[in-house]
Amino acid sequence: MAKSEYLLEMINISKSFPGVKALDKAQLKVRPGTVHALMGENGAGKSTLMKILFGIYKEDEGEIIFNGKKTLFTNPKEALEQGVSMVHQELNQVMKRSVAENMMLGRFPKRGLFIDHKEMNDYTAKVFKDLELDIDPTIKVEKLSVSQRQMVEIAKAVSYDAKILILDEPTSSLTEQEVAVLFRIIRLLKQRGMGIVYISHKMEEILQISDDITVFRDGKWVVTDRAENMDNNKIISYMVGRELTNRFPPKTNVPGEVVMKVENLTGKYQPNIKDVSFELRKGEILGVAGLVGARRTELLEHLFGTATIESGKILFNGEEIKNHTAKDAIKMGMAFLTEERRATGIFPVLNVQANSVISSLERNKNGVFLSNKKMKDNTDWVIDSMRVKTPSQRTLIKSLSGGNQQKVIIGRWLLTEPEILLLDEPTRGIDVGAKYEIYQLIIDLAKKDKGVIIVSSELPELLGICDRIMVMSNGKVAGIENTEDLDQEKIMALAAKYL
Repeated sequence: MAKSEYLLEMINISKSFPGVKALDKAQLKVRPGTVHALMGENGAGKSTLMKILFGIYKEDEGEIIFNGKKTLFTNPKEALEQGVSMVHQELNQVMKRSVAENMMLGRFPKRGLFIDHKEMNDYTAKVFKDLELDIDPTIKVEKLSVSQRQMVEIAKAVSYDAKILILDEPTSSLTEQEVAVLFRIIRLLKQRGMGIVYISHKMEEILQISDDITVFRDGKWVVTDRAENMDNNKIISYMVGRELTNRFPPKTNVPGEVVMKVENLTGKYQPNIKDVSFELRKGEILGVAGLVGARRTELLEHLFGTATIESGKILFNGEEIKNHTAKDAIKMGMAFLTEERRATGIFPVLNVQANSVISSLERNKNGVFLSNKKMKDNTDWVIDSMRVKTPSQRTLIKSLSGGNQQKVIIGRWLLTEPEILLLDEPTRGIDVGAKYEIYQLIIDLAKKDKGVIIVSSELPELLGICDRIMVMSNGKVAGIENTEDLDQEKIMALAAKYL
């Protein structure tokens, strides 16, 4: 039998869940020493296929050939031991334990009956040195930035001597500089003959780092081709089944009078925001740009009452407000979509309906009791308006794709009818078609005189939908400019102003 040119072959893989066929004779073939991009809209079946490969799910039909042998992993431990590693989009780490302990979970080195911490730290340091990462193995994971946590997970995956590495939306929380570090590591792993399956919605990234591209649509394989034969328009056309002529909707909102004024806002605990001042107008979409460590998320947390203010004022419609809790902020007409969807967004053990209405329970009552009809109608609105792919309202939200979870959370906040919407990375992990829908929703909200603040690491996104962009650097405002006066180079120059 001739040796296959492929390190991994997944052939005619099908998988059904109650109410939905997630995969229908899907296929993926990965060559050694290459990056193979796996693309498709949310719900196209990408993550399901990877979970089958990693032993989390069992396929209903089809076969997997890995390293020339027919393979079936019944659990992730088997997959890891055989050389398949996966870095999930939602990081699963023990935040109160050290980096080294997280690296060695389930395989602690021992000296007699006790864990050998020196060997564990030394081994972790060796793996980091090999990948040219500057992270202290002894520091607690909770002290790391999201990007550093991502690098730790990749290092952990590599440390299993992986032959196949699955990266699910690895750059969703990374800045351009951090993406460059990740790409350096990926190229290093390619040189060692590793096959890398790369799941992302970022077109520019895919075309930059990939050797091969496979596109799924509605659980089915559509096309596989070399990256040099693809471009943005081709990929989008394959993904959505039609051409998407514009990446951003036309901007039809008109900013009006000031709805919120922030004066010299400083956070209590350091490092934090310092002396931040700006205005937000009704009908305005204000972007917030900056590098990791710029304290963009912290700014939104202080506005929403989930972080403590040391000094400064927040004026809402001309009157000073003091949001001591999130409940205070919601009463004042604010909504906050957090960056960490899994940790601070969804309620994973609850269904789609509960996750949709949980922030607007008062609006879903008849008298003192919750109304099943109102909750059903409002959830129908979320599912329809956000185009959420779900078998039913009763489906547990944790079983939806990441992008569909995000849509439910956005819909949840829209049900509260906020005056000010704070959005932290609102399109993280969302496909190009759904992004357009969310951009349109944001512009429609601005047209209704809502004030919108968006934190995003994707500069084209900010430049595409915002009226003005505030650039933060090391907790301070480095500049606020009209979008038409900015480009990516000017934003990056401002972002480095106070470093």
